[in-house]
Amino acid sequence: MAGPFPPFEPHGGGGPKIREIPLRMLVPNVITVLAICAGLSGIRLAFEQRVEIAVVMVLIAAFLDAVDGRVARMLKASSKFGAQMDSLADIVNFGVAPALVLYAHLLDQAGALGWIAALLFAIACCLRLARFNVMLEDPDRPAWHADYFVGVPAPAGAALVLLPVYLGFLGITTDKTLAFFGCIYTVFIGFLMVSRLPVYSGKHSGNRVPREYVLPLIFGLALFVLLLTSYTWLTLSASTIAYLVFLVFSMRAYSRRADLEEEKAGEAGKANAAPDADSDHP
Repeated sequence: MAGPFPPFEPHGGGGPKIREIPLRMLVPNVITVLAICAGLSGIRLAFEQRVEIAVVMVLIAAFLDAVDGRVARMLKASSKFGAQMDSLADIVNFGVAPALVLYAHLLDQAGALGWIAALLFAIACCLRLARFNVMLEDPDRPAWHADYFVGVPAPAGAALVLLPVYLGFLGITTDKTLAFFGCIYTVFIGFLMVSRLPVYSGKHSGNRVPREYVLPLIFGLALFVLLLTSYTWLTLSASTIAYLVFLVFSMRAYSRRADLEEEKAGEAGKANAAPDADSDHP
């Protein structure tokens, strides 16, 4: 498997030596390993009934797993090895860890149904990530589709599925009734991940922020961080509900964008056909 680590040749040869690997090539992979450690530690803490710390560890794992690719691009340290490692880490941090933390805290009260719901979510995450990797290699995909995910992205799904845990920390009784509702909700989030629902990503909408929006953006981010540190579970619950509402608007925006792109394609087709229709043939 190709990666950032060139073959080691202790007795000479024409290949690069291991000591020649730039340090910047290791940074993204170290971040990925730390994310895996955080996710697996969250699972252990959940089964030790230290659920609040477990949820924090899972969210930290999701954050680290979300930034390692960006760090790799910033440092120009992307590699096939790092991409494969990141995909495997995503399964742990966005699929297995949230499902088991939720099961240990709530879904186990629903018996076998709780375990089935947790398994279905983890499987949905694997399917979602596999489809994402395949779609990256699709040369026939229209360029504007890059502004939308197909289905809820795995990091968002990991944060969404923990909503019953957030509500439990706010004082809602975690009894069997909530456990059964939690099973339905868990399967629902898994379905959103593997669905064809268009979710706006904004990845290709530009990397620059208009000057007039800089200060409001900084203020908004500061406000969110302060709310997150002061009212952690309430802020996470509100953010989760807001994201679910955002999905409806995302679907409508995609529909309008698809109609617009279809109109543009139709006009371009007419413009290309017009010269042929007007040309004179001997």
